[in-house]
Amino acid sequence: MREETLAGLKRLEELLDALPIPVGGNLRARIAELRQLLLETRSPRLVLLGRRGAGKSSLINAIFGQKVADVGHVDVGTLKPRWFPYQGEMGAIEVLDTRGFQEVSTLHNGDAAAGIVDSVVHACDLCPPDAVLFLAKAKEVRAALDADIRLLDDICANLHARHGYRLPVIGIVTQCDELEPKNVRLHLPADEEVTEREEKEERVREAEGILRAKLQAHDRLRAQLVTVIGLSAYMSWRADGSCRTDERWRIPELMRLLFSELPNEARVEFARISQVKSIQKDIGAKLTRTVAAVCSGIAAAPIPVADIAPITSLQVLLITGIGYIAGRALTIHHATEMLAALGVNVGAAFALREVARALIKFVFPGGGNVVSATIAFAGTVGIGRAAVEYFIEGASAAEARRAYEIGRGSPNRELSET
Repeated sequence: MREETLAGLKRLEELLDALPIPVGGNLRARIAELRQLLLETRSPRLVLLGRRGAGKSSLINAIFGQKVADVGHVDVGTLKPRWFPYQGEMGAIEVLDTRGFQEVSTLHNGDAAAGIVDSVVHACDLCPPDAVLFLAKAKEVRAALDADIRLLDDICANLHARHGYRLPVIGIVTQCDELEPKNVRLHLPADEEVTEREEKEERVREAEGILRAKLQAHDRLRAQLVTVIGLSAYMSWRADGSCRTDERWRIPELMRLLFSELPNEARVEFARISQVKSIQKDIGAKLTRTVAAVCSGIAAAPIPVADIAPITSLQVLLITGIGYIAGRALTIHHATEMLAALGVNVGAAFALREVARALIKFVFPGGGNVVSATIAFAGTVGIGRAAVEYFIEGASAAEARRAYEIGRGSPNRELSET
């Protein structure tokens, strides 16, 4: 399906080139954005830095909610960083896993710092990353992290010099569950021991503040630092790989932060992997706005009737894309499943509106193009909202139909924002 849609978008761009008048000032940009989001999608790429034992593998498992990385899997004698494609049920994340900074200095001579910087930068030349995560254990934020942070600063500065952009850096305070009072379980709802929970959360905030101050003490890092977040990634696994204990805390918040920093090409895969509804709904809404704007631009072009096929194809692509984000396969089957669930009346109305929209443009050229564009935009917004309700929220067919009608009935404000 990807190949067919790519070919369709290429033909659409060729058609726009052939039109006698300019159309949609930002239509090409929207088509490029759509291509990035759905057709050039790839796995997110993260660089994980920090001491050995800081919880890099545990964090990867916590993001997936599955055991995809063996804790402590990096060999002690290994200096060279490696890209690992961690694969879960919903997709993959490429992670540049590195030697613990402290171990580099103890295992190697005075050139160790230069060695680790050069090796990380070289690995990033081969596969440019999307973000850098610097991990420090909650009980070690007061320790001598200065040398580690200088290495982080040098790595980020080298990457900026070579690639021309500053990577987002997120500081992560790990193993917050081990802070006192230990009897307070942060992953559980607050109970009657409110005072003790507040005490533990205050210790987390204190640890965050210490790490933040150390990172912000470096001018170059200050410009790249997104935030510092304390969390727990603790999960325990049985021999058969099933989860025995899940004490994750603030992992969805971290994933929302990461999602906001990722490029378009990596967002759909990350939303699918995360299974965090707020992230999935955000990218579903973004896809809906983008496809609606493209459909509106096509409808505004002076090509009556002939534009039904590309608009309908894009709307079907929107449905399949939102289904994919929710965990379905990227196939047209799920689009037909949703349209069937909405009911024959909605499906028939969908087809008739497309014909009516094209005929309006044919009968009333010029002014009819504006009406046609508005109808195309509204119909696409309705379809996108119905798909979000149906696939991501798990709504019933009746609820999805209501979302469709609401989205189709109030396009004006959204159209003015595109």
